[in-house]
Amino acid sequence: MHIHYISEENSILNHFLTQLRDVNIQKDSMRFRKNIERIGEIMAYELSKTLEYKDINVQTPLGIKETTTIADNVVLCSILRAGLALHQGFMNFFDDAENGFVSAYRHHYNNDDAFEILVEYQAAPSFQDKNLILIDPMLATGQSIVAVLNKLHLEQKPKEIHIAVVIAAPEGIAYLEENLPENCHLWVAACDEKLNDKNYIVPGLGDAGDLAYGNKL
Repeated sequence: MHIHYISEENSILNHFLTQLRDVNIQKDSMRFRKNIERIGEIMAYELSKTLEYKDINVQTPLGIKETTTIADNVVLCSILRAGLALHQGFMNFFDDAENGFVSAYRHHYNNDDAFEILVEYQAAPSFQDKNLILIDPMLATGQSIVAVLNKLHLEQKPKEIHIAVVIAAPEGIAYLEENLPENCHLWVAACDEKLNDKNYIVPGLGDAGDLAYGNKL
């Protein structure tokens, strides 16, 4: 797996990450969603550098310009619900992309800290020979992403798989490296210290889905 850390150099990305983490600023759910969307745009731009392009001629009002355009087909697929704001950032740049959505959540079957990942809903186009970009803001254990990918492409083989996350834990990154094929790219805005005993990212930012869209039952 190829890992791309995009916050190693100072940029406006780190400014948005700081606001996402700030317990006072993140109370504004609209601003929280917007900052995740902005990070999605930055990640989409960086990811776009790895795609294939083709030469074209475009007619301008004053002549013909030789230029390039994306040759790859792109499918954006978000894990509900936390991935929606990040998905919007990618859609702002990959406006011709097809879109898919899938649900995955931790099922605490004994009402304790033990859990399994349930994937119950999916609505996605074909991604055979296309670039699949799987979008989820938080990479904690990595189990959700692996479960979703196993569910999505049992019969279809993407050209390449890109996984876009805002904040990751080292344990989750290691789990993906062990369980995903070599043609995967992981795009990480920030890598944090660790998981706690409840498998939440520390220092993290809290529950991204709740902060963006309100508390769930």
